[in-house]
Amino acid sequence: MAFSSRNVVTNPARVFSLIWLGQLISSLGTGLTQFSVGVYVYQNSDSVTEYSLASFFGFLPMVLLAPVAGSMVDRSNRQRVMLLADLGAMTAIGLMWCFVAADRAGLWPLQNWHFYPPLAMSAAFSTFRVLAFSTATPLLVSKQNLGRANGMVELAMSAGQLLGPAMAGVLVVRMGLQGVLLIDLATFLFAVATLLSVRIPQPEPDAARTEPRKSLWTDIALGWRFIRERPGLLGLLGFSSAVNLITVLVTVLITPLVLSFTDPTTLGLVVSCSGVGMVAGGITMGVWGGPKRRILGVLGAELVAGVALLAAALPASVFVVACAAFVFMFTAPVAMGCSQAIWQSKVPPAIQGRVFATRRMLALVAPPVAALLAGPLTDKVFDPWMAPDGALANTFGQVLGTGPGRGIALLYVVLGLLLAGCVMLTASSPRVRGVEDELPDALLPQGLPAAQQQA
Repeated sequence: MAFSSRNVVTNPARVFSLIWLGQLISSLGTGLTQFSVGVYVYQNSDSVTEYSLASFFGFLPMVLLAPVAGSMVDRSNRQRVMLLADLGAMTAIGLMWCFVAADRAGLWPLQNWHFYPPLAMSAAFSTFRVLAFSTATPLLVSKQNLGRANGMVELAMSAGQLLGPAMAGVLVVRMGLQGVLLIDLATFLFAVATLLSVRIPQPEPDAARTEPRKSLWTDIALGWRFIRERPGLLGLLGFSSAVNLITVLVTVLITPLVLSFTDPTTLGLVVSCSGVGMVAGGITMGVWGGPKRRILGVLGAELVAGVALLAAALPASVFVVACAAFVFMFTAPVAMGCSQAIWQSKVPPAIQGRVFATRRMLALVAPPVAALLAGPLTDKVFDPWMAPDGALANTFGQVLGTGPGRGIALLYVVLGLLLAGCVMLTASSPRVRGVEDELPDALLPQGLPAAQQQA
């Protein structure tokens, strides 16, 4: 894709800021859609299983396509990848709009499963966009500012969770799901406009680029080999996979947990509190940049998240759940920003697409399974246990309460303890604790390659 040198921003700091702004606005639209579609599916089925399937189809493409996406990002112009990904996601939103419009016109009855294919399509394109943006960030930001930049990225991603649910509660009533989807389409157009107004530098080619182009599978294997040969990064990846599994179970089940004792409007406020937590965490990382030893930021933040889960399991209270959601999501930008900075500083920019894709694939293997199991675990196991006459009513029920939603509360207790256990186990590994000292930095001090290919 050729860009005219006239009226195109090339200053690295301004390029990052403009792209970030586009992703921020797009995140707001995505938050509106995700919340509105999720509530629509749950209220039309009253089934946690059917609701959790929407999350499953939102995660599955990320796992299946990550290796291919990483190789393509390294082989391609990263700006072009982001543009095509945004256009593809717009197409998915457009399909959902058509489904809702056809239902309102009486052309065909809308079923919950009709949302699953476009959700999967949107997730597939998101995989390409996220990888392209994450590998472009070290080319635009100095190594010293990676923690702050990643905090800003997490802040942009959390904007949808902050304002999306609260806005959706009002907009769905006034405009309907069809109107919400149109707003999401408009936010994607804004993101595309920001990408067209900048030029993203490309990394220097690695040594392999001077040789004949290797096969796609060879590229995929390179990412796994790089991680496997570095035990510290491999251990950090294993920890991230466990955290992702727990996080998906928590986020999938927060909607039925809150709706078990209140209404969708209050649910929107609770989810917005979690978004406020992410924004606060993102601002904290943007200003602070994380601790000097970033691995401590990763482990410390997740330990606090485990404590928040235990609090969320207390007897039903909007205030308690909202506060726990705030703390739980506050830790996410801190942990992810610190972890991302470690990976970005230790992996050479020319192969980050392949390595990050492998990392993303392995870290996201568990979440689709978690999303698929969330419904059956709740409907068939934990809810019956915590029913007024359930097997655990006279034990855990005395503390957590019994009845609707209390099975999810017990599951939150289990997840909180598991998260704390994962932190302790990872902290006991000297290779993970010393990953920042053991591996050499792959970035130049100024954070930019010596020579840059023009986009």
